[in-house]
Amino acid sequence: MEKVIIVNPEKLEKIKSAIKKDGPGKLHILSDFDRTLTKILVSGKKVLGMMSLLYNGNYLPPAYNVEAQKQHQKYYPIEINPKVPLVEKKKAMKEWWNEAFKLVIKFGLEKQHIKSVASSPKLRLRQGFAEMENFLEKNKVPLVIMSSSGLGGDGIRLFLEKSAGRRNNIYVISNFFNWDKNGKAVSIKRPIVCGMHKDETLVRDYPKIFRKVERRKNVILMGDSLDDVEMVTGFDYDNLIKIGFLNENVEENMEYYKRAFDVLILNDGSMRYINKLLKEIIKQ
Repeated sequence: MEKVIIVNPEKLEKIKSAIKKDGPGKLHILSDFDRTLTKILVSGKKVLGMMSLLYNGNYLPPAYNVEAQKQHQKYYPIEINPKVPLVEKKKAMKEWWNEAFKLVIKFGLEKQHIKSVASSPKLRLRQGFAEMENFLEKNKVPLVIMSSSGLGGDGIRLFLEKSAGRRNNIYVISNFFNWDKNGKAVSIKRPIVCGMHKDETLVRDYPKIFRKVERRKNVILMGDSLDDVEMVTGFDYDNLIKIGFLNENVEENMEYYKRAFDVLILNDGSMRYINKLLKEIIKQ
């Protein structure tokens, strides 16, 4: 059952009041994608992200699945373990992303594969996303999606266009492939965005996006990983509300998430709380 935990109600109310006073013109939303905007449980089955759908869909040769599974077994436990030291985790995640991109290119990733994954019924937005996005667009508040997705920004854009329609206020910072004339991936563009190396210093590599948010010093950050709080690193914000989706190992990870986030949404919950929060701080 969905549950929302406010870590420090008094502190949160002060931040909300400050953001409300400044108005929507100073606000932007900064969000992770996989398992934050999307559900982790679909029809009772776990969907870890777009890369998991590529793997389970058998779009690439069987040998790819064997190698990808080895990578997952090696690196995923490190990614989700809050006890792993930060330096060690950063090194491991950088290795994983580099090896993962080499692997999909080696086994023949095509644009069509990304289109197929983006159209999968197993990839679903959290309930209430459409309401949130309608509200943000109406109030001209940018939503910056910063994702380390292995299928990158192309997949995210295709999926959002299919699920939520084309929006003028959604901006994607992610990984992007270079393609040959036949639509096959030949390399990955730099810098690589991975789970431990994504923060708003990356926005400066996207001048059009940076211009949209540089004066919007109030931020609502959303993520499902402890490392997602680092997305705002490098940005000179005035007020920040951090919302964490704690989807797995709730009891084991609760205290770690309480230290990192201001609000926790448990058990693969909806966007209901976020929509309520936005309506409180943006009075129409």
